Amino acid sequence: MRRYLVPSVVSAVVVALLAVLAFGVSVNGAGNALAARVARGQRPPAPNDTVRLQLLGSSRRESLSQLRGKVVMLNVFAGWCVACQDETPLLRRAQRLLLAHGGELVGMTYQDSSTDAAGYMRRYHLSYPVLLDPGDTFVGPYGVNGVPETFIIGRNGRILAARTFQLSGTWVSRTLDRVLGLKA
Repeated sequence: MRRYLVPSVVSAVVVALLAVLAFGVSVNGAGNALAARVARGQRPPAPNDTVRLQLLGSSRRESLSQLRGKVVMLNVFAGWCVACQDETPLLRRAQRLLLAHGGELVGMTYQDSSTDAAGYMRRYHLSYPVLLDPGDTFVGPYGVNGVPETFIIGRNGRILAARTFQLSGTWVSRTLDRVLGLKA
């Protein structure tokens, strides 16, 4: 009996890992279609840009279309996300650069409560506006299925760049310099 126990347990673990892997591939593959289009050089319109969402800490509702004419860096985050916490220095730097050039950094919650999001903003001394997406329906068409993810939306409302994982200083600098027209 014991002779069959170890191989049975190992087989069960392998099958479970393969099932998790297959699920992850199926979710991530189709979900990042928007980012893949951007990577191929397409500039699709920002989905849901007219949808008005509640602004964190306020009863006001705002939409991305209200920012038309500005370069917008949309950072999808959650207060519980360690990678999101790690990129906060880059977000502060990006916010200063965007504001200096008539742009805007906007946060978007993902699988997060407004209380947790407010705590995150306070803890990391972040001051940009945050839109609440309690059902994650706004970010669905963006292909968001994890955090952090970041999208750069041009002045014309089209997505110019997408980052489906944690930001790097190089990506932020190069991308913002390019879209803001700071360097050729």
